[in-house]
Amino acid sequence: MDDLTLVIPAKNEAESLPEVMDELLEYKIKKIVVIPIEDKKTREAIEKFDCKIISQEGKGFGNALIQGINSVETKFFCIFNADGSFNPIYLSQLKDKVQLNHDFVFCSRYEAGGGSEDDTMLTYIGNKFFTGLCNLLFGLKITDVLFTYVMGSTKAFKELNMSFNDFSFCIELPIKAKKKNFILGNLPSIERSRIAGIKKVNEFRDGLLILISILRLLILKK
Repeated sequence: MDDLTLVIPAKNEAESLPEVMDELLEYKIKKIVVIPIEDKKTREAIEKFDCKIISQEGKGFGNALIQGINSVETKFFCIFNADGSFNPIYLSQLKDKVQLNHDFVFCSRYEAGGGSEDDTMLTYIGNKFFTGLCNLLFGLKITDVLFTYVMGSTKAFKELNMSFNDFSFCIELPIKAKKKNFILGNLPSIERSRIAGIKKVNEFRDGLLILISILRLLILKK
C-alpha cells in the first residue's frame, strides 16, 4: 500500500496510540500523526515508530484532519483513529473499493455485517438521526455519516476546501464531496471498544454543532 497514507489525529492518546502503532506494523503503509503542540506525552509515546509527526497548528478534531490530509503526498489517504476503535483489517477492502470506482468510501457500523462495541443508545439514535437528515437534505446515500473511518482520493479531498475545525468535519466531508459530484460508497465494518475506554465526544455539544453545520452547508451553494 505504498500509495496510501493513514492520517491519525491524536490528542491525549499516549496510552492508546502505541498499541495502535504496534498493530499497524504488519502493514506496509505510510502514517502521519497530528498531535497538538502541548501534548508532549503522546509525541514521546510514539517516537520509536516509523511515522511522520506533525504539530497541530490550530485546535479541534477537524482542524487536525484537514492539516494532516493536506500534508499527504500519496494518491490515497485514510482517516484512522488513535484510540484503537478502527480495525486495520478493513484497509484492503477500502482500498479495493476506492481504486475500483469511488472517490470516497465510508465505513459503516449500520450496514449488514457492521456493528459497534462502543455505541450507546444515545449515540445510536443521534447517528441515525443525523445520517437520515443528511441523506434527506443532500442525497448522500451514506449509512453512517458520523463514523470517520474514511478512505479517499487525496486529490479529490484537496478540492473540497474543508473548513470545519470541530467534529462537524464528519458531515462536511461527504456533503461537500456530494456537491462536487464525487462518487461515495459504504463499507460495513465493526467499531471496536476504545483501548483506554475514554470517549472524547460530548453527545449534546457536538450534536448541536453538527446540526448548525448541516444548516450552514444547506445554505452554502458550494
